[in-house]
Amino acid sequence: MTQDNSSQETPAGQTGGGDLFNTAAGWVLFAGVVGLGLAQLSKGYFHGDKPDRPEQLGYVIEGVVEDSAGPAEISIAEALNAMPAADLIAAGEKAYSKCQSCHTIDAGGANGIGPNLAGVMGGPIAAKGSFAYSAELKALGGNWDWDKMDAWLKNPKGYVAGTKMSFAGLSKVEDRAAIAAYLNSKGSNIAVPEFTAEAPAEDAAAEGAADSAAPVEGEDASAAEAAGGASADQPVPSNPGTGE
Repeated sequence: MTQDNSSQETPAGQTGGGDLFNTAAGWVLFAGVVGLGLAQLSKGYFHGDKPDRPEQLGYVIEGVVEDSAGPAEISIAEALNAMPAADLIAAGEKAYSKCQSCHTIDAGGANGIGPNLAGVMGGPIAAKGSFAYSAELKALGGNWDWDKMDAWLKNPKGYVAGTKMSFAGLSKVEDRAAIAAYLNSKGSNIAVPEFTAEAPAEDAAAEGAADSAAPVEGEDASAAEAAGGASADQPVPSNPGTGE
């Protein structure tokens, strides 16, 4: 009778595989614990748990001025005088495409979502009798001049809180000036404000230095008289002793 040893070899093989798995799992767990510990140590060493900005930044470059605001916007007067009137009106007619879905602009045109805009420039605010304006816009009062139209086109709700106009506004003063000029050409004719560019500060300083260096009228003659004694209008006496 032979003895079957297969039943005895199987448990031994299973035990060896289990030991290998446990060993590998132990090393993985150990590596994880070590990695977590190192992460905590580096976080504390480099102050990663303190998000506050340090009092003194590294690599500070002296003389550099931070300018995040960008260049200042030009005035409405400068924008209105930046190009010939005909070109500005043509640009305004093109930009007016953003408005025509709500407003008609020709004389006698019907009101739409917004009022007809013929002759609006220079006219009283909220004056189209057949249109139901908001109480806030009526309370603004006055006439539509260049400055008011510029502020209105830039941000209607920011300029008149509670207005019914849902238009977000135009961020570029050049676009606002062009549309205002186009509106002014449709039944209005208010004068465009003049704009004269100021001379740069260094040019003004140079002119002042030149003026201070220029001789004052009559200064040369006075200096000559002081150096030469009597002037030509005062004859030298013929006899110094008597004064004759």
